[in-house]
Parts: sequence; C-alpha cells; structure tokens
Amino acid sequence: MAAASKDKLVRLVYDALQAASCPLVEGLYLQDTDSMLQLLCTPSQHRTDILAWICSSINPHFATSKSMSQRSKDSDAVTKEMALLGQELMLCKAGDLDLIRGDASPYRQLQFLEELLTLVPGCRKSAGHKMDAEMLLSEVFSAENLPHLSQMLEPTFNPWPAHIKALHKGTKSSHKTSREEAADVAALLKETQSALEQLQSECDFLKEAQSPDVFSPSSLRVTACDLQQLMATFSHVYETDLRAYCSRDPPSLSTETAVFQRVHQLLLDCNTELDMLNEVSEASASMGEEVNMLQTQPRYWRRGEKHSLPDQLAELTRRSKDFLSLMATTSDHHHE
Repeated sequence: MAAASKDKLVRLVYDALQAASCPLVEGLYLQDTDSMLQLLCTPSQHRTDILAWICSSINPHFATSKSMSQRSKDSDAVTKEMALLGQELMLCKAGDLDLIRGDASPYRQLQFLEELLTLVPGCRKSAGHKMDAEMLLSEVFSAENLPHLSQMLEPTFNPWPAHIKALHKGTKSSHKTSREEAADVAALLKETQSALEQLQSECDFLKEAQSPDVFSPSSLRVTACDLQQLMATFSHVYETDLRAYCSRDPPSLSTETAVFQRVHQLLLDCNTELDMLNEVSEASASMGEEVNMLQTQPRYWRRGEKHSLPDQLAELTRRSKDFLSLMATTSDHHHE
C-alpha cells in the first residue's frame, strides 16, 4: 500500500512540474516511476536546480539573493537559504538540511515537493485543467458512450410533422398579410405613445416633482419677512376689529436677526451631527463585514493550505496544550 502511494505521489509531483512549465524537466519524457524517483529524490545538482527553481517561483526575491548568486561557490549556503524559506512557509524546519539535499526518505521528500508546488502560481490550475481534459476524453470514449458518439458523428433528422410542413409551405399572400398586420400594430403603438405624451404635457400632476432647494440663510430670511408681514396684517385687524373684545396688546415681532442666526446655526449643527452618526453607522457596518470575513475566509497558511483565523487559533491552542502536557510529563519523570 505504501509503495503504491509513493508511486502515485511521484507521478503527481512530476506531472505538476510539467504543468508548471519547469524548464528543468522539459524534454525528459520520463515514463516509469523509478526514473522519476531517481530524478526527484536522489541528491544531485539537477535536483538542487529544480528545488531552487520552485523556490524562485514562490518567492521571486529568492532568485536575486546573495546565496543564489554564489551557488557554484557555496552550495551549503543555498541549502540553508532554501531550508529557511521552507520554515517561513511552515513546511519544514531550518535544520532539515537533509530534506533539502535529498538525503531524507523518498516519501518525505515527495510530500515536501508536493506542498511546495501547490504554492507555485498556476501550477495547481494547469494540472487541474490537464486532469479535467483527460477525464473528459475518458468519459467520451468509454464503452457505454460509444453509441452516443456514433450518433453524434452520423446524425439523422426525422421528417417534420404535417402541421409544421403546412405552416412552412404557406402562400406568399399569407406572408404579406402578416407583414401588413405588423405595420398596423407598429402604427397603432406609435399613435398611442404620441397621445400619452400629449396627455402628460397637459397634466401638471403627472410631471416629475423637482427636488427641493437646499436650506440656506436667504430662505430663512424670506420666511421671516413673510411672517412679519402676516403679523403686521394681524395687528392691523386686531386694532380695528378685535380691540373692543380683548384687553391684551397685539403680539409684536422683534426686528432683531440674532434669533434667526442662532436657529440657523443650530440647524447646521444638527445636520453635521446627523452626518457624523451616518458615517459612524457605515463604519460600524464595514467593520462588522471585515470581522466576519476575518472569521470565515481562509487567509493564513498552514502546511500548504489556507485556513481561517478560528482554525489557526484552535490549532495553536491544541499544539500549546500538547506542548505543556509534554513538558509536565517530562518534569514528572525528571523528579522521579
């Protein structure tokens, strides 16, 4: 079972390299798994170059680093640099130099290469398209679909029913009548539209209401003047007609404008406060969406896959508990 799994894994890694258009495997055309295993899991300069190409595809700055420029002079520096990149990707430790050199077990090397290749842009997508095409061809040329394929290659068309033939072989006069009817309908629609437009122009209540003007000090001043005129008219009527029935003095309107300025300022402050409350509401909704996305969408890498923040915290909590339990067990054995 382990050998079969290893053969499947080595083919998967080799196909992923070809799908990613790795220049170091072009033209090899390896068919058996032993040759693929020899290429990918045996220490050699070719294998080191393939691993360096994968690291450069994941991190473009890796290709321009000092260690890469001195590859021929100091191969250990390149090995340590690739191990550090693997540690940053949480795929290995900085001290796993045997894994980088190719001295580790083949299965562990293949797993490491597979996880690295999943981070190469376009690698998984290209391999997926290739696999989809192969599955489609296998499905089309399967034994149960061969009759359908033959039918598609030599299609047959049954004769039309009698009533369809009668409609298809209609006289030219009928076609002419249909065209005339269509023209009459179009003329009627145009006439109806003209009548509706004329009716709308004659009716004021069908017109669209104009947007109200923005509040301004001038409008408040006009309103105050109208109020003063109304009060003056009322005072005149009061003096001439109502004075005999009431002993009070007529109401007076102050000529000072400070009260209108204060009202206008209060209205402006109210509008500003409403705008601030609206912005706070929008910011709160946006923050809620961001928190929801942070809780639900996978954004953090772990072992070649993205996970959400709660999953990452749960994993860190589990690992912390395991570590504390291990430390407690070690301490108990030490005291014994």
